[in-house]
Amino acid sequence: GRGKMEMKRIENDTNRQVTFSKRRNGLFKKAQELTVLCDAQISIILISSTNRLYDYFSPSTSHKKVYDRYQDVRKMDLWKKRYENMKHQLNEQSERNNRLRKEIRQHMGEELDELSFEQLRGLEHRVERASNVIRERKEKAISTKVDTLNKKVKGLEKQHEGFRQKMELMNTGREDYGGANYKSISMGGAHFLAIFLQPDYHQYNESGHSDITTANVTSTFGMYDFRLA
Repeated sequence: GRGKMEMKRIENDTNRQVTFSKRRNGLFKKAQELTVLCDAQISIILISSTNRLYDYFSPSTSHKKVYDRYQDVRKMDLWKKRYENMKHQLNEQSERNNRLRKEIRQHMGEELDELSFEQLRGLEHRVERASNVIRERKEKAISTKVDTLNKKVKGLEKQHEGFRQKMELMNTGREDYGGANYKSISMGGAHFLAIFLQPDYHQYNESGHSDITTANVTSTFGMYDFRLA
C-alpha cells in the first residue's frame, strides 16, 4: 500500500507543484462539502510558492464578511495598524504639498514678509539661476528656429537661381526664321519649337486677306511643319 508521507518540504520542484495542486483541490472540495452539509461560512486564501493566488469562499458570504465577523468575535481590528500608517503617510504628504505650494508662491514674489534677509538672498539667487536656465533654453530655441529658416531661404534662393538660368537659356536660344522667331525648348525629354510671329509676318491671297502661313523648320530631330493662322 501507499506509505505515509513524511511532513517536510518536498525538495523536487515538480513533485512539490503536483502535491500542491492535488491537496489544494482536495481542500477546496472539503470546504464546499462543509458549506453544503453544515451550513458553514468558509473563506480560504492560498498563495503558492510561485506567488499565484487561489481562494474560495462560501456562496452565502464573502471574504470581507468573514474577516469582519472574525474581528467582532476576537474583539480586534485587523486594519487598525495599516490605517494608522496610511494616515501618517497622508499627513506627511499633505505637509510636503503645502510647503511646496508656499515655495512656489514665494518664487512668484508672494508671502515674503516672514522671510529673513538671508532667506531673501537665497531666494533671489535661486530665481536668478532659474532665469538664466530659462533664458539659455529660449536662446537655443530661437537659434534652432533661425537655422531652420536660413536653410529654407538658401533652398529657395538655389531654386530661384535655377529658374533664372533656365530662362536665360530659353531667351538665348531664340532664332529668326524669315519674319518669325522660334525657340528650341527641351522639357522632360520632349523637344518643342516655339514660334513667335512678327506683326508683318503673313502672306496675302488673291482677295487681299491673310492666308495660312506655312513654315518648314529643320532641326536635329528632322523636319517639322508648322501651320500658323
